[in-house]
Amino acid sequence: MTDRHKDRPWLMRTYAGHSTAEASNELYRRNLAKGQTGLSVAFDLPTQTGYDPDHVLARGEVGRVGVPVAHLGDMRRLFQDIPLERTNTSMTINATAMWLLALYQVVAEEQGADPAGLQGTTQNDIVKEYLSRGTHVFPPAPSLRLTTDMITYTVHHLPRWNPVNICSYHLQEAGATPVQEIAYAMSTAIAVLDAVFASGRIAEERRGDVVGRISFFVNAGVRFVEEMCKMRAFSRIWDRITRERYGIEDARQRRFRYGVQVNSLGLTEAQPENNVQRIVLEMLAVTLSKDARARAVQLPAWNEALGLPRPWDQQWSLRIQQVLAHESDLLEYGDLFDGSHVVEAKVAELVEGALAEMDRIEEMGGALAAVESGYLKSRLVAAHAERRARIESGEERIVGVNCYESTEPSPLTADLGTAVMTVDPANEARVVAALDAWRDTRDETRAGDALAALKKAAASTENLMAATLECARAGVTTGEWSWALRDVFGEYRAPTGVGGAPLTVSAEPGSPLAAVREKAARTAGELGAGRLRLLVGKPGLDGHSNGAEQIAVRARDAGFEVVYQGIRLTPEQIVAAALAEDVHCVGLSILSGSHAALVPDVLTRLRAAGAGELPVIVGGIIPNADAEALRAAGVAAVFTPKDFGITEIIGRIVDEIRQANRLDPLEVRP
Repeated sequence: MTDRHKDRPWLMRTYAGHSTAEASNELYRRNLAKGQTGLSVAFDLPTQTGYDPDHVLARGEVGRVGVPVAHLGDMRRLFQDIPLERTNTSMTINATAMWLLALYQVVAEEQGADPAGLQGTTQNDIVKEYLSRGTHVFPPAPSLRLTTDMITYTVHHLPRWNPVNICSYHLQEAGATPVQEIAYAMSTAIAVLDAVFASGRIAEERRGDVVGRISFFVNAGVRFVEEMCKMRAFSRIWDRITRERYGIEDARQRRFRYGVQVNSLGLTEAQPENNVQRIVLEMLAVTLSKDARARAVQLPAWNEALGLPRPWDQQWSLRIQQVLAHESDLLEYGDLFDGSHVVEAKVAELVEGALAEMDRIEEMGGALAAVESGYLKSRLVAAHAERRARIESGEERIVGVNCYESTEPSPLTADLGTAVMTVDPANEARVVAALDAWRDTRDETRAGDALAALKKAAASTENLMAATLECARAGVTTGEWSWALRDVFGEYRAPTGVGGAPLTVSAEPGSPLAAVREKAARTAGELGAGRLRLLVGKPGLDGHSNGAEQIAVRARDAGFEVVYQGIRLTPEQIVAAALAEDVHCVGLSILSGSHAALVPDVLTRLRAAGAGELPVIVGGIIPNADAEALRAAGVAAVFTPKDFGITEIIGRIVDEIRQANRLDPLEVRP
């Protein structure tokens, strides 16, 4: 074998965190021992949205989709015996990014590290939170200020840190086409850089330092040729923007630096073993092309559509990366696609489409204006609805879901109870008790003074990082830091995009939607109502609203009057809305795993209000045993990702309304 120079592999990460800081620390140390070369921290939803574990909205969410970090003590335990000066850490955190970075810096200082040497990334892309993940807290303008303050701080004090990670990953999860993913991410980057340079805190000669630390977090779907071309298009457009708009001469500072989590949207609950080959194809999209290769890769696990992956499942995903990097010859060659006419034509097509969409956004006043107007959200909801329609019609084929559905029994899922990790329900009480103990032992005067100083800084134009660092050192909690800023900035409810989404499924006579529409109209007539009314609610902190939005849009198209108030509602608020709007059915969407705590609460409150006969349906990532328990508690129907036919789901909702109102079954045939 001829000796060849071998490129250095990308950073290999596993997105991880659960239950408690101690449990997550143990997981991190085990993953590092297995050859993982960087950490990727998943925070739970209360931490991401600025609530302490004892807040009413945190109920059922503590430690479920990530690790709870409520104060400096939690951050210390999270990184116990992990030397931060030698660790590259990615933290998926946005609305509260400044707070978590402050906690991280203080822990590193306590370890004896020089903050100037810290390496890692805070995601800190708030725009996509308004569009897809829903973990925003503050309105767009103050949110952008927090990002700007962080960037200007890190340039001067943490020069090796990536203070923002423009994140198109979740845009694709919300339905974005490749053109939309590129355009919306680049428009967000422009909004951030424009704000940073308008702040007056960056000297002209340091502009390149700012641009050089901007990183991206990109999605890669199973259409791996198109996805690879997308990465090359991203790189080409970023080079053009940074050179022409910002005058960056150094090609190294203009480089498109991105990490990737390959697509989770396409992972299926049906025949989940097929997800392994999907993950491999998606990984190839971001590694095959040397000139557009990811700098860091984290792969989901094969069973993520079923629930929380176990350590063994995460190890399998890590080994997939290691086999490609260390056993194959990929890293021994230059770019495999240079000179390809096919690749060049596809890249040019994506660049042209993305630049045209960026021009439209610029004409609206930029990314933040396009968020506030609802334009970006409505376009994503529409694109996702079009994708779902293609799947339902069979135009877009998904193996094991809408084709090749016959299967042998899988030993991987023979015992679903052990095929995923479960979080002990008693964990939440332990975390809350630890939070109470922390508050009892801290210097209350110092904490109060730090919060007062934070509010004062927020009301001025002062950079908020210094006041935030003092809050961290003073023992302030995540919820207290966030509420201090809520008092100054207010909170924000983003547009849902449902009203502006066009009809994407045919309602012509004889079509399935027309049949359901007739069924709904006849049922409304029998009940003496103008139209059936459906409340779509998202209790708790789960902000992944794609499914809820698609149900709302299709129910609207089937003739329902839909009440959808967006994300982050308490059971009490949902029941109050159901009663006030006199709805015929309540639909709850929960993907975070908190259904076992929140759904029974809604049922109990409806019964207490005398509306116990009102049918409640639930959708989400819900294991079979939990689904049976929910039905036993009084839930009329449970839908999971394998129920991909939305029109059929709407038809089932009509059936449940008829049954609850003691109407005869009604079959309307197309």
